[in-house]
Amino acid sequence: MPSEEKGRQAAAEGRAHEHIAVGLLMKRYQNVSLVDLPLSPYDIIIVRKLEDGREDIIRAQVKTAKKSISFIGGVRGGVDRTYKSDVKRYRQSTATSDVVLGVKEESDGSYSLYVVPTCLIEALEQDSISLRRIEFLKNNWEMLERCKDRDYVLAECARRGIVRPTLLEMDEE
Repeated sequence: MPSEEKGRQAAAEGRAHEHIAVGLLMKRYQNVSLVDLPLSPYDIIIVRKLEDGREDIIRAQVKTAKKSISFIGGVRGGVDRTYKSDVKRYRQSTATSDVVLGVKEESDGSYSLYVVPTCLIEALEQDSISLRRIEFLKNNWEMLERCKDRDYVLAECARRGIVRPTLLEMDEE
């Protein structure tokens, strides 16, 4: 397949994965929407009603996941890699979104969401992660709902060897 065609296919797949993620999230949380802001660093908002009546808004960035998930934004893939705008290459962080959702098509044609809180991305200080390393984040709804709770996220990830427990100890000092 020519590189131009690969670029178009990747762009179509990325848009489809945004819609798939919205559909999966809507079934669970109802109040979910794609963001129609072309320069926004996130693709989806999830509005959850908390027990005390307040709303919690989660900003989610969607990424295609095959063997790994990239945490990089602001760059354009495909054949047209010279993208001229004010947006520059950046790593997802708590300033840009609350969670990265890796959409993976399974061998049976179903889809899974890998839930990677951006506070974890900040702690990892890397541009991507292997899906094998974060298998416990697959369809992990509690992690999605608590993605802004840095202590919870890092403690769970330390328990599974994704981050060093020393990161937690440094926060306590």
